[in-house]
Amino acid sequence: MDLAGVSRHEPVTVDAGRRAAVIAPVLFRDERPHILFTKRADHLGEHPGQMSFPGGGREPSDADLRATALRESNEEIGLRAEETAFHGRLDDILTVTDYAVSPFVAAVPDRAYEPDQREVAEIAVLAVDDLTDRANYESERRDHPQYGEIRLHFFHVDGYTVWGATGRMLVQLLELTTDWRVPEEVDRVVDPDADYPV
Repeated sequence: MDLAGVSRHEPVTVDAGRRAAVIAPVLFRDERPHILFTKRADHLGEHPGQMSFPGGGREPSDADLRATALRESNEEIGLRAEETAFHGRLDDILTVTDYAVSPFVAAVPDRAYEPDQREVAEIAVLAVDDLTDRANYESERRDHPQYGEIRLHFFHVDGYTVWGATGRMLVQLLELTTDWRVPEEVDRVVDPDADYPV
C-alpha cells in the first residue's frame, strides 16, 4: 500500500449538502497495512450498525474540515491530532442523508483505541490484503429514487461488511494506493426495492 497515491490526488469537491469530514486511518500491524473502521451504534438515527470511518458533521468552531475530522475522530475513538499523519484527501462523497463528506487519509499508530459507546459500537481493523481479495468483494447495480442508476460495493472481511458511502470511499482509497481495481462487471443487477446483502 503506497499512500503517495493519495498525496498526488486532486480531490473532487462537492458544494452541496451539510458538511462533514472523516479520517480513513491506515496503520501497520505485523508489517502489513490495515485500515481502521468504526461500527456505528445501533441506536443512532442515521446509518445505525453500519461500518464507517471516524468523523462527523462540521461545527461552527472548526477551523476547517480537517479540524472537523480530527475533533470527531478524537471524540469517537480517542485519536489524537499529534499522532495523526495526513497524506491527502479522497473525493467528496454526497450521502443519501444529504451530507457532503470530505474523506482525509492519515497514517495512525497501531494501538488500542477507545470507542465512545454513545456513537461507536465497535472498532474493526481490517487487513488491506483481505479487503483487496476478490473473493471478499461483490457489487450490485440498482436504480436509486434520487440518484438514478448506482453501483453499490460490498467488502466482506472478518464478519464485517463495508458498504454504502464508506464502501465508495474505500474503493477510491484502494485504487489510489494498491493494484486493486473495481471489476468491470457487477455481480448482479437488482430491483430498487431489493434487500441489501448485509
